[in-house]
Amino acid sequence: MRDDMCSTLLAWYDAHARVMPWRVGPSDRARGIRPDPYHVWLSEVMLQQTTVAAVDKYFRRFLARWPSVNALAAADDGDVMAEWAGLGYYARARNLLKCARVITSDFGGTFPESRDSLLNLPGIGPYTASAIAAIAFDEPATVVDGNVERVMARLHAVEAPLPAAKGKLAKLAADLPPAERPGDYAQAVMDLGATICTPRSPKCGICPWMSNCLARANGMQSELPRRAPKEKKPIRFGIAYIARRADGAWLLERRPNNGLLGGMLGWPGADWGESAIEAPPISVSWEDAGVEVRHTFTHFHLRLGLRIARVGDTAKPTTGMFIESDAFDPASLPTVMRKAYDLAAPIIAGN
Repeated sequence: MRDDMCSTLLAWYDAHARVMPWRVGPSDRARGIRPDPYHVWLSEVMLQQTTVAAVDKYFRRFLARWPSVNALAAADDGDVMAEWAGLGYYARARNLLKCARVITSDFGGTFPESRDSLLNLPGIGPYTASAIAAIAFDEPATVVDGNVERVMARLHAVEAPLPAAKGKLAKLAADLPPAERPGDYAQAVMDLGATICTPRSPKCGICPWMSNCLARANGMQSELPRRAPKEKKPIRFGIAYIARRADGAWLLERRPNNGLLGGMLGWPGADWGESAIEAPPISVSWEDAGVEVRHTFTHFHLRLGLRIARVGDTAKPTTGMFIESDAFDPASLPTVMRKAYDLAAPIIAGN
């Protein structure tokens, strides 16, 4: 049955594979065209916690600017972080650079081909190592993302809730990858989850595995996978100080490399916590903008008050630095800081 299921799924994938800029489709694979491991790695890192639609433009921009792992390794940290702005989880961008530099310095710019070797690289965990090994090098590694978990939960009618069921679902997924075309198979299961076995209203009538699916047989496909109740996220508070000089320069600071938004430019202010702490970066008259930024991170909600000021050209901040207006691109800011800019800039301009 396992072989029949794999053959059925691969035939479906051959006809319905999604077209993505980092993917070598099944027809090209059949002609001997191999995936570029740099493309596979870059896309998999970008896709963590992010949708395919959102990643497409970032992937294309990265490739246009840094077409190889060696080019990325030589990139300026600030440039890479700026290009990453909007994708979130900035530790991924920092690890991207670390990994590129290790591959360049220790492996001559060539990716290791086995899952075990890939796991030794910075920022590459079990999922990413399996994905690169399977897709780029056809190692029969088990690739399990949220789509695959959902397919396995329904296929085997696993009623235990996530995240506790992750281990069981991974073991069930590990029983299926074929010895031939494991890279195509890995992408086929992910495509199945993304396009057919969707979170809501799964299209069971056109699923290549419909006859094997226990959840469908029991009429419970829309109920699975179950999820444990989410814990309520705490709320943190802070203040962003947004100052502009008369010559148009903006006062910004680069956040520490470690921690949230590490290495990114942003508006000065104290650490976020249970209450907002006043920490003006320059001694001027600050105005409460009367609006706040609301933003949600993985583990907490943020409420960020805004203070604005226009200052003279000789003003000297105690923290941060003024960046000339022609060198400042709001789009390069992380999302929460760009939200603050979008709210504050019109107010400052009207003062």
